[in-house]
Amino acid sequence: MVQAINLKKGMVFSQAGKMIRVLKANHHKPGKGNTVMQMDLRNIESGAVVHKTMRPTEKVELVDMTKKKAQFLYNEGDVYTFMDTETYEQYEVTSEQLGDDRLYLMPNIDVQLEFANGSKLLGVELPATVTMKVVHTEPSIKGATVTGSGKPATMETGLVVQVPDFVKDGEELIINTSEGAYKARAESGR
Repeated sequence: MVQAINLKKGMVFSQAGKMIRVLKANHHKPGKGNTVMQMDLRNIESGAVVHKTMRPTEKVELVDMTKKKAQFLYNEGDVYTFMDTETYEQYEVTSEQLGDDRLYLMPNIDVQLEFANGSKLLGVELPATVTMKVVHTEPSIKGATVTGSGKPATMETGLVVQVPDFVKDGEELIINTSEGAYKARAESGR
């Protein structure tokens, strides 16, 4: 059992017989009243996402998770195929199970497959960063300062990220997967 205040993104807990993944957890202290945990949660079986508020001291039961190293191979429609790098066994994960994490999947990227109770495949843990190519962004405006607010860029997987004004189409960028944010230019993009 763990208190709600200790829940973090990616954790999986059991509630009313359902497995729930934490997508976002935020400790909120309103001006008056008690502190609360505001969370976005996904039901692993149905894929439904809900926003829930819990008391920080409320307890939930964490699911026993094991992880295996794997590599993303390809996707066909809504099914994504991964290969265990030790046994070469292949696993399929649906886009509902992946949610927005599918936008970070590049061919041959190394991930961790997450299993509940040693057998049921729950989902994928992404690396901290991925390198992607910009397929479309607006041209920079002459005279724009470095301290500008940036501009949206569409990456090769369809992910849209705010980037600095100097970024151009075709550049490779390093993207932080936990925040969905631009981190830096990739070395080959310079």
